[in-house]
Amino acid sequence: MSIASFIDSHGAQRISLPPASGPLQSLYKQLMDEPEPGHPQAREFLLECLQEVAELPCELPQSPYELADWSTRQQQRVTQDYADYLNGRHAGEGRRYFPRKADALHFLRAVAPTKLVDGAWLYGVLPHWRDYRVYPLVRTYLDELGDGVASQNHALLYRRLLASEGCEDILELDDGLYRQGAIQLALGLLAEEFLPEVIGYNLGHEQLPLDMLISAYELKELDIDTYYFQLHMNIDSGSGGHAAKAVQSVLTNLPRTGDAQAFYQRVMRGYMLNRLGMGSTAVIDSFDLHQQVLQMLEQKRTVASQMHSDYFRIAGRTVNQWLCSSDSVESFLQALQHNDWIRRDTDPACSRFWRLIQGPGAAMFGMFSPYERQLLHDWIAGSWQPEVRAKPFRPRRRYRAALSLAGAAQPGETGRDLIEELQNLDAYRREFRLIALQAPGQHWSNTGLAATRAFAALIQ
Repeated sequence: MSIASFIDSHGAQRISLPPASGPLQSLYKQLMDEPEPGHPQAREFLLECLQEVAELPCELPQSPYELADWSTRQQQRVTQDYADYLNGRHAGEGRRYFPRKADALHFLRAVAPTKLVDGAWLYGVLPHWRDYRVYPLVRTYLDELGDGVASQNHALLYRRLLASEGCEDILELDDGLYRQGAIQLALGLLAEEFLPEVIGYNLGHEQLPLDMLISAYELKELDIDTYYFQLHMNIDSGSGGHAAKAVQSVLTNLPRTGDAQAFYQRVMRGYMLNRLGMGSTAVIDSFDLHQQVLQMLEQKRTVASQMHSDYFRIAGRTVNQWLCSSDSVESFLQALQHNDWIRRDTDPACSRFWRLIQGPGAAMFGMFSPYERQLLHDWIAGSWQPEVRAKPFRPRRRYRAALSLAGAAQPGETGRDLIEELQNLDAYRREFRLIALQAPGQHWSNTGLAATRAFAALIQ
């Protein structure tokens, strides 16, 4: 098996979209599966979002010619706030976002619908790469795709991050968590009609946020690979990075004749689309470990309520009896604690219940995903902290090495197949095919990576 095949078959493709369970999730999946320019459902959704943000106050300067100074001040403020955060940490303050690893994994899962379509809002500008006003936006999109190099493709990196932490299963995410991803996908399919809004959204998204800096710092402390976040911090800088290119794109595309202010008003509305949905800090603030444990166990209860033997009883009831109703999960947890199956605020290894799901010969080994086990571990541990934090083996470093090799390797079988296909097409259809393969739902695949490399070489 080639390295490229290894990448697709061991992680990236294991993260698939769940069956649609809500209107936003359904739209998100539809736009991923049907990346057709001018998509009517995308247009209806985007118009609703634009109408909503029209009522919100916008912090952008009233003149587009003040954007460069505004962006510089934004970055200076973020830099100072981050310096203050680091000073606090060095003075002994605890982590601001992720006090436990369960908090961090919840965050990674909850923002996945947005991260897995990273850059999607710019997909629709690819056909206009010959226009000097649009070319910087095209380059930004190709940067998001890593120019076809697997180790630099943002969506693929995030897929690998989820897989390395055992968080591939995102079946039970709230429908609202798909809103920002759906907005990005919709913009990417409507660039012909909504280019000012695309430019405005890009302006907002490419400003370096404080929450990314803090998240990266704290994820690293929890031994979670932060390369995805570090890559964004490098390219979203105000000095020559995506933030600077985003400001310049506004100025370059301002109409030289006609109503430039009307264009800028549309840019501002596009910028405000970044405010819709749950942002990173809202996701972090919403985490309640106890409620997450209850929710997870309730989902388990619905499929396992009659699968336990009746060999032992807890507080006079069998496990099957405890799990027979939807309001019994919390009572069952309390009974486990009262009967010494769970010892809160101590090393989880001291709890008999934990030893049933983790460790050599665990009777329920495999019944809980890595994320679910982390929830239970941190809930049981509570205020307990080990004296020495041992860093467990992390296969993700091996994955990153594989990604690097895949990115540096010569075109494999997929690349050769694509070259043969393109040779049978005229110039127009060849370019159309390459662009289609760089759609948000495909560009991270082997064929999509090869197409991105070919397209990047074409437009140089």
